[in-house]
Amino acid sequence: MNTPESATKESAVTQEASLTINDHEYKLPTTIGTEKEVGIDIAKLRAASGCITLDPGYGNTGSCKSAITFIDGEKGILRYRGYPIEQLAKQSNFTEVAQLLIWGELPDKGQNDRFSELLKDNALIHENLKHHFQGFPSTAHPMAILSSMINALSCYYGDHFSPDINGDTSKSLKLVSALLISKIRTIAAFSYKMGRGEPFRYPDPRRDYSANFLHMMFSMPHDRYEASPTISRALDMIFTLHADHEQNCSTSTVRMVGSSGANLFASISAGVCSLWGPLHGGANMAVIKMLEKVHTGGKDIDEYVKLAKDKNSDVKLMGFGHRVYKNFDPRATLLREACDEVFKELNIKDPLLDIARKLEDVARSDSYFVDRNLYPNVDFYSGIILRALGVPVNLFTVLFAIGRLPGWIAHWRESYLEGGRISRPRQIYTGETVRDYIPMAKR
Repeated sequence: MNTPESATKESAVTQEASLTINDHEYKLPTTIGTEKEVGIDIAKLRAASGCITLDPGYGNTGSCKSAITFIDGEKGILRYRGYPIEQLAKQSNFTEVAQLLIWGELPDKGQNDRFSELLKDNALIHENLKHHFQGFPSTAHPMAILSSMINALSCYYGDHFSPDINGDTSKSLKLVSALLISKIRTIAAFSYKMGRGEPFRYPDPRRDYSANFLHMMFSMPHDRYEASPTISRALDMIFTLHADHEQNCSTSTVRMVGSSGANLFASISAGVCSLWGPLHGGANMAVIKMLEKVHTGGKDIDEYVKLAKDKNSDVKLMGFGHRVYKNFDPRATLLREACDEVFKELNIKDPLLDIARKLEDVARSDSYFVDRNLYPNVDFYSGIILRALGVPVNLFTVLFAIGRLPGWIAHWRESYLEGGRISRPRQIYTGETVRDYIPMAKR
């Protein structure tokens, strides 16, 4: 199969791949993306041959065509709608990036002002929804609360949402997108306050998106929390860097649930549940737990690293390397700079953060890690930044969900507008063959 030297902006079907099964050759079309990615189209393979492909975890399967995010893990490239993540993280902000992801283009001043007003107007949650928090035990996990409350939003705000979202100017989807992006931080902050037995703090429309969230989190009745520009900017960057990441587990979940015709609230709630898994959204939590283990275990850094390199040891170095990025994670490079600024701003003393710095220095100089590209990743730096900001570990994944929400909405919309078929993977059955039922008396 030959790959063409260039690809047009629109994905095009060109060339063919050949697959031989039992001496019979099948011709399969190929699809070339705008970044020259090649996909072999097997949509008609089962009908033609009676065979399906087997790809556990879908690691080699393209489930859709998407114009939202491009990743090249070998080169350390991440782009939202064609814009390099480095430019967006340093020059833009989370709410502008959210509009870019959902609608496909950066907003002009008028569009941005109108979206900002929608965020301010929809920051509060219905007063009756506050009573839902009282139904959760104080020990409830914030992700369980978040998923439940997003579903509950549909009961109160479902009349704002119409499934007819044709075109980019849909007032319905713009309103519901702003509603979700604004209210998710209120729900997150309220769940934190509930767990601590503290009174809720209402959003302050005078503050920007991230500063407002920190205000709701940490302000007390007689002590108003004021986030410095450095702190607010660091959190905003974390949200921006997590806003989308192609077809990961939670994003694919949102698209799959949405393919059944489920509304945006239900689809996003399912995405939250998927993100909750420790193999997905819990990676930065694992970093902090590792640091705590090092701190309380009585081992020095060199000894811990030595154990991490031993194949016979159960010690793992969390927050290093990445499944997608084989060279470096561009998000980690950006957060490392933000981490330095936060530490300088706060001038805090934390033994866990000291351990993190030492581990980072060792991993960047030890040939074992350098040769294997086991660099500190985005989860390593986001975890220690959130720790420095005073965010409890069980809320880390909730903040991940806040950041990922625009990407989920963008993918739900893209899938809906395509009008594709319902997601329905196949399987290879490995159970018993046909057998006769035996009545219980004879067993």
